[in-house]
Amino acid sequence: MQELWSSLSQMLDAESLLKTGGIYLVLFIIFAETGLFFGFFLPGDYLLFLAGLFCSSGNLDVGITTLCLSMVGAGIAGNFVGYWFGRRAGPMLFKREDSWFFKRKYVIMAEEFYHKYGGAALVLGRFVPIIRTFAPIFAGVVRVDFRKFILYNIVGCVLWVLSLTLSGFFLGREFPQIINYLEYIVVGFIILAFLPIIIALIKRQIKSNKTKKNPVK
Repeated sequence: MQELWSSLSQMLDAESLLKTGGIYLVLFIIFAETGLFFGFFLPGDYLLFLAGLFCSSGNLDVGITTLCLSMVGAGIAGNFVGYWFGRRAGPMLFKREDSWFFKRKYVIMAEEFYHKYGGAALVLGRFVPIIRTFAPIFAGVVRVDFRKFILYNIVGCVLWVLSLTLSGFFLGREFPQIINYLEYIVVGFIILAFLPIIIALIKRQIKSNKTKKNPVK
């Protein structure tokens, strides 16, 4: 167990990561996770939270206003790139063969999420890993009206960035000792972030099993 925690600490040493790369690394990760289809594995949610936390403790040399505005800008720009990529790539994404970083099921998952929630998927999807990456791409594939996409993009990004970053910032100011429990925070974020996906996959499997047991005649 000790070795597991040690490996986790090294792999997710966000404090060293942020101190080394600073705000520029944060902005790149946010942009890549929302704008590049292979960025789905990047740690967007807890990185926003930790950026706010480190900003409150002085470990990130930038003001909270500048931090939030720049991250909102990076997220919005990333989604625009994702939308553009979807329009250019189109149906090709559904025919693309699986690789170590791309799975067609990710695009299908985003498609199902979009059909279920409509344009709101671009807002709600910000808070769900994988969906966050592929929702704007799928919006481009189906050619969502660009003016509507702009609105959903801005609203979703503002809510995502401010809710997580300011939570970290104000918790860090009220409870400075929280920075000593980063491993637990990271694990908690990973569990919460992927819980909706796990639930969706379980529901899909249950539905598939019922269909097999009761085929339509």
